[in-house]
Amino acid sequence: MAAIVLIGLSLSLDAFAVSVSAGISVQGLTGFQVLRASCCFGLFQFIMPVAGWFLGQTFAVYIEAYDHWIAFGLLSFIGAKMLWEAFGKKAKDTAGNASGTDIRNLGTLFTLALATSIDALAVGVSFSLLNRDIWGAAAIIGGITLAVCLAGFEGGRRIGRIFEQWAQAAGGLILIGLGCKILIEHLGGS
Repeated sequence: MAAIVLIGLSLSLDAFAVSVSAGISVQGLTGFQVLRASCCFGLFQFIMPVAGWFLGQTFAVYIEAYDHWIAFGLLSFIGAKMLWEAFGKKAKDTAGNASGTDIRNLGTLFTLALATSIDALAVGVSFSLLNRDIWGAAAIIGGITLAVCLAGFEGGRRIGRIFEQWAQAAGGLILIGLGCKILIEHLGGS
């Protein structure tokens, strides 16, 4: 049980970083939007290990080769877009948010949830190879991610109020940094 909690915490860190980033860069998030986004991150962290478990050893050979590139590409694209919108002449919405990177946009939210949960797919494959029960583990991983994201959004909001001018740029840099971290970890481990 302790091992699964530690796995859940480690898998939730990417989603936590994105939550902090969104909390910093998106002004006026409502409680519902924070809960929806946190649930989305938690749901993806639940679904991906289950999917990995069912796909098992055969799929692992294919995804391990480039999962880090997928996560890097998605996070870097969204982070670069945030930087462009923070410093570019792109129009912002009436609340001061850059329209294309707003976590309230379901497409952006699903992209981020997918990008941060790709590692959970590999965990599911590992559980399959070890003949471990996936349902309880996936529920714990998803629940931990949901709770960690709620905290991340709140922390990001508090930081964002202090550093409003640079908040979106910081959010973009966090996402790019997260993508680079994933890429470096996987390339270094190869």
